[in-house]
Amino acid sequence: MNADTGTTNRLRGTIERFWLWLPTNVDRRVRFIVWANLVAQTIIVGTGGAVRLTGAGLGCPTWPRCTADSFVTTPEMGIHGIIEFGNRTLFFVVEIIAIIAVLFVIRYRAQRRDLFVLTVIPAASVFLQAIVGGITVLTGLNPYVVGLHFVLSVVLVALAAVLVYRAYEAPGPRVRIAPSWYAGLTHLTTFFVAVTVIVGILTTGSGPHAGDGGAKRNGLDPELLQHVHSWPAYITLGLTVILVIGAVRFPPRPRTRTFALWLLGVEIVQIVVGVTQARLGLPEILVGIHMVLACVLTAAMVAVVLSLKTPLASTVGEAERQPVAGSVNA
Repeated sequence: MNADTGTTNRLRGTIERFWLWLPTNVDRRVRFIVWANLVAQTIIVGTGGAVRLTGAGLGCPTWPRCTADSFVTTPEMGIHGIIEFGNRTLFFVVEIIAIIAVLFVIRYRAQRRDLFVLTVIPAASVFLQAIVGGITVLTGLNPYVVGLHFVLSVVLVALAAVLVYRAYEAPGPRVRIAPSWYAGLTHLTTFFVAVTVIVGILTTGSGPHAGDGGAKRNGLDPELLQHVHSWPAYITLGLTVILVIGAVRFPPRPRTRTFALWLLGVEIVQIVVGVTQARLGLPEILVGIHMVLACVLTAAMVAVVLSLKTPLASTVGEAERQPVAGSVNA
């Protein structure tokens, strides 16, 4: 056996051992990595916000390089270059987590096609985010492109929340167990959550935090938009209160009540932060917290929506465990 053959065999053996090490069902490793994916997708929104709020949006003035001659920041670029380059570097961390998530479900992808698709999407979409981020820099932080960047981030957070939820549920068809009125009210609340986030993006695009001193704003009236932004937020709060009351008095599912309470809590904190930042002149730290809370709000809303249904297998199993009418317990 020559050296090349020996190296090939060792490599093949390493790959085979790695393949056999990968999970064959949803275990603790899988649940850890899907949570890591959700956290990473949220954190990168926070670091992206830090780039914008510190005026470091053009800290690396070109893309994909940081300068015309370097992929990394240079000392002359100062703290803004470090902040912007740090956010770009985090992209690779998010992508690595997404790829690991794919690998952790690939061996049982036929049985859990839902998990496989939900891991492939972020693994592929992160590249789309990188492209949009590059366009953001090349357009001089156009507020609408920046807003699109944030929308994509919120969508990825929502999908990450779906992935976490499904990792704790049995596979197969799902059936709705919530009353029709409750399901309808939940979807209406989801609509107003989406409107609140979108109007919030437009509001931020009209405000002072452009990401760079020379970046243009969207030209809309920021004071008016702050009021407009609050309207769907308060409607969402009112609808969520009804959801909580409904979940307590007519519980469709214990976890629905839990998620509805979490949703209400996040909304209250978000409103307090929003009102405070408006009255204090939009301090950077509060604006950044407000952005991250928008992602947490989205994830909580997703959890409430998903809790309206349960796997059909668990419903059948529960029915089988119910005592038959007229039977006598031993």
